[in-house]
Amino acid sequence: MTSYKNLEEYNLEITDEVKTRYRSIINEIGEDVDREGLLKTPERAAKAMLFLTQGYKQDAVEILEGALFKESYDDMVIIKDIELYSLCEHHMLPFFGKAHIAYIPDGQIVGLSKIPRVVDVFARRLQVQERLTHDILECLNNTLKPKGVAVVIEASHMCMMMRGVQKQNSVTTTSGFRGQFEKIETRSEFLKLISSDLS
Repeated sequence: MTSYKNLEEYNLEITDEVKTRYRSIINEIGEDVDREGLLKTPERAAKAMLFLTQGYKQDAVEILEGALFKESYDDMVIIKDIELYSLCEHHMLPFFGKAHIAYIPDGQIVGLSKIPRVVDVFARRLQVQERLTHDILECLNNTLKPKGVAVVIEASHMCMMMRGVQKQNSVTTTSGFRGQFEKIETRSEFLKLISSDLS
């Protein structure tokens, strides 16, 4: 019988420091940090925050460069509906949704799993959706050096849903295009493909 093993690793010194800060916050909002239900909350919250911001310790360029392959394929490659979860840097509340990414190779392709990993690297930081879109776009464009790159992100923001205007059904869409995707016909083909159900 195998026992559960948590594979997440944390710097103990940093975790303890963040845990102390969370304990102070819980106390300042008027809760009893010593009651049973909250005893382990500061540590859990610290580990959650470190997990949700692990992108600062990851290198997206290195991830891509480790899986580049020479290939003569030069048509559009699309990965759509990539789940993403990030933290709004203004309120540190989650925003979540999906990314649609395409590129047109120019002599080399990248392992398909690396593109969602690049999304995660930039999403696991304090972000705004506009910069997240730009970060992904520029990383792919500068590293793959393709004929074109396209990125579209659709996301819901808890800072709009839980507080402020409290709009539950709003979705924010951002996009970025480089190279051949700046041409209307190529961009239109990409947008049509990500909005269609091919199954």
